[in-house]
Amino acid sequence: MTGTQRERRHDVLLLDFGGVCLLNPVEMHDRAESTLGLPPGTFDWMGPVDPSTDPLWRSMIAGGELTEREYWERRAADVGTAAGRELSLRDYMIMLFDPPIAGMIRPEATDVATRALAAGYGVSILTNDMRAFHGRTWEADVDFLQLVDHLVDCSDTDILKPDPRAFQRAVDMIGVPAERVLFVDDQPLNVKGAESFGLDAVWFDISNAGDAWNDVAGLLALPPK
Repeated sequence: MTGTQRERRHDVLLLDFGGVCLLNPVEMHDRAESTLGLPPGTFDWMGPVDPSTDPLWRSMIAGGELTEREYWERRAADVGTAAGRELSLRDYMIMLFDPPIAGMIRPEATDVATRALAAGYGVSILTNDMRAFHGRTWEADVDFLQLVDHLVDCSDTDILKPDPRAFQRAVDMIGVPAERVLFVDDQPLNVKGAESFGLDAVWFDISNAGDAWNDVAGLLALPPK
C-alpha cells in the first residue's frame, strides 16, 4: 500500500444503483409515452428531478408510510391507467429498461467508477430493489455492473435500507470497516440510516446529477480526467 493510499479517508465507494447510476424512471417518461402511444408530456410528475410536480414523491421522501417500492407500484399503475391497461411494477420497469439500452447508465457513473477503480478504490453496489424491479437475469447484460467488485441487493433478503442490517450485510460482504466506506444514495432516509450505522454518506441530487458525480469524485480526490 502506498503512502497516498494510507492517507485516504476511504477505501471503498459504495453506490446506490437506481437514480445514482441508472436513470430514474421519470427521466424515461418519453420512452414510456412513445411505447404506449401517448402524447409527449402525458406524465408530468417528475419525482426527484422536480419534487414540486409530485406530491406522492414528496410524501415518500418525508418518511411517510409509503416506501420507494410502493411509490413505483403506484406510479406503474398510473402509467397503465393513462394507457387504458393494467401495468405492474415489473411490467413498467421492463418497458423502460429491458433489454438494457444505451444511455440508461449515467456516463458520469461509469467515468467515476472507472477512475476510482484505477486509483485503487473498491467500488460496490448496495441497492434495495434491483432484482425486485428487473429480475435476476437482467443485470448480466448491464456492462456497468460488470465493473463493480460486489453487488449487494436487498431484494434477496427484503431487509432494506435504511435498516442497519442492510448496511451490515454490505460491509461484511465487502470486508472493510464501515468508517472506510463512502456511501452515495439519492434517498435522504437511506443517507441518514447509513450515517447512523457509521458510514460516511452523501446525498445524491438527481436534479443535478452531473454536479453530484463531480462531488463524489472530489470526495475521493480522484485525479482529473
